[in-house]
Amino acid sequence: MTRTPEYGETWVYESIVGALPGVDLSDRLAIGIQFAVFEAALLVVAAAYGLWGAVVPGTVAVLVAAVGSWLMLRYSRSVRALRSPEGYRRVLFGSNIEVVLGVVAFVLLVTYLFVTDPRTSDVPLLTEILGPEPPALAVALLLLILWDVVYRIGTCWWATVAGLWRSIVYEFEPKTTREYARTDGLNVAFAGVQLLFVPFVLGHPILVGALVGHVIAVVAVAALSVLLQRRSQKESGGTTP
Repeated sequence: MTRTPEYGETWVYESIVGALPGVDLSDRLAIGIQFAVFEAALLVVAAAYGLWGAVVPGTVAVLVAAVGSWLMLRYSRSVRALRSPEGYRRVLFGSNIEVVLGVVAFVLLVTYLFVTDPRTSDVPLLTEILGPEPPALAVALLLLILWDVVYRIGTCWWATVAGLWRSIVYEFEPKTTREYARTDGLNVAFAGVQLLFVPFVLGHPILVGALVGHVIAVVAVAALSVLLQRRSQKESGGTTP
């Protein structure tokens, strides 16, 4: 029987869904509803204001957020299934650092969109997507979708950093090390999915650099985590905490 995760052992995203009274959704259904609601809102706004050019990039963003939700849930369930050390679970889930990273990244993104980009680009990204006089409702929906994506990016980064910390602090048996390596691969996969945004921001080198740099950083840290875990394993013979 699968133990119900306690408070402090889940992402904020999981806690919100799990706290809804009388609602017990499977991961697939919850993510399907998430995608359907955002996509429907996107299509309604596009139809209302004639912003059909925003549908493709908007759909990509909604898709990336949905994939991020699925990988987040896969990651958290894998960590709990491995009976990870309490200290690692507390750092990973209980600190809520992923929310802090998401907020910081979102603030930087909004600052770029409304301040930096208009000053440095011939055609700002918002103008490319929503036109020269974007409707307030369209801007609000865009920011909501971006937050949905950025929060999951923050979670991806924190899970990767926490995985590196785990590799430095703890030692595991070879089988467990391989399982953690596969779990960390979920973060690498999600980082790779974010490259779907690159074709839409090619005229904005700061965003391209941020996306590509993020992917490189996640891959590098995840690889270092696996390397350290395996080196520690060879030196100590592999022990279970």
